[in-house]
Amino acid sequence: MATTSLWVEKYRPNTIDSYVFRDDQQKNQIHGWIKQQSIPHLLFSGSAGIGKTTLAKILFTELDIDPLDILEINGSRTNGVDDVRDLITNFVQMIPFGDFKVVLLDEADYLSKNAQAALRGVMEEYHNTARFILTCNYAYKIIPAIHSRCQGFHIEKVDIVEFTARVATILVEENIEFELDTLDTFVKATYPDLRKCINTVQMNSLSGTLATPSHSDTGSSDYKVEMVELFKAGKISDARKLLCSQARPEEMEEIYRWLYDNISIFGDEATQNKAILIIKQGLVDHTIIADAEINLSATLIRLGNL
Repeated sequence: MATTSLWVEKYRPNTIDSYVFRDDQQKNQIHGWIKQQSIPHLLFSGSAGIGKTTLAKILFTELDIDPLDILEINGSRTNGVDDVRDLITNFVQMIPFGDFKVVLLDEADYLSKNAQAALRGVMEEYHNTARFILTCNYAYKIIPAIHSRCQGFHIEKVDIVEFTARVATILVEENIEFELDTLDTFVKATYPDLRKCINTVQMNSLSGTLATPSHSDTGSSDYKVEMVELFKAGKISDARKLLCSQARPEEMEEIYRWLYDNISIFGDEATQNKAILIIKQGLVDHTIIADAEINLSATLIRLGNL
């Protein structure tokens, strides 16, 4: 039976051996830093929910960094020049308890350009006693001056088979009954965001069985689950209406990526190839059209006519 603890925290990897890397080169790089007991400034990039912050915290543990030497900041909430000058500078200018202090800046792509420029100066001035780990979804939003001072580390999305296996393992561990087809719906609705998938699955397993939310129970966070069910049933028109009514303006661009990541819902390989061309054109038009919702709706109509 599901417990009240958050599964995403309960099953978060906490050692290097339990973390899945893109390749052996990245894994060896991390092991090298641990062996040296030091890290450079780092920029972790990649999609939401794939383990950027988790990897940073594993490094904290493996390097045995004193908790008092760690400052965690979320760039989506703390993103101004004054925050960098006051909060971060006040922290790094104090003598560390260990070898160095570490500033973890989550969602650094939300920092303003001026805040990033100020951060560059702080990184230079305190490079002997402080390290910075920045995480971002979109590396292109980080100014070149920050890129040049950090070692880039792109974290790839987990293979969808392994993604599904991880969620299935959690369900088994929690003694949750589930149908593979139902699990597949949740996977397709959230991939490659593993964190979101785990949270959504837990929310819909309170009865001891993984259940697809009914229409009346489906909130804004679950509309993709219902949408996947419609796609799988071939109800493209209904999926289009649901998607366009629920997706927020800032989500529109991500929808094209989601459609591409789940291209298998459109049928055989030949149909998938045609769907990719339609999705690509929709994404191109998204950057130049005045109404993003109309463009997305038109793209989905084309996909429905395949």
